[in-house]
Amino acid sequence: MADASEVEAQVIEVVGEQLEKQGSVKIDSNFIEDLDADSLDTVEIIMSLEEKFDIEISEDDAQKMVTVKDAVDYISANV
Repeated sequence: MADASEVEAQVIEVVGEQLEKQGSVKIDSNFIEDLDADSLDTVEIIMSLEEKFDIEISEDDAQKMVTVKDAVDYISANV
């Protein structure tokens, strides 16, 4: 199990870079509602997270990730 605070920092960094919103991504940010991501953005975020953490995220699990915290929790449990 990965260190949650380390995972959180890395996920926030990846999401910020992907959406060009560094500094405005928070743990409780919703990808679509708060960060204005569209469906393509969310796919790219998932792909970036898979690459960063060397994991595979199923489509079902990816669809359940609507906030940064969802992604952090999933990655923490699966790395």
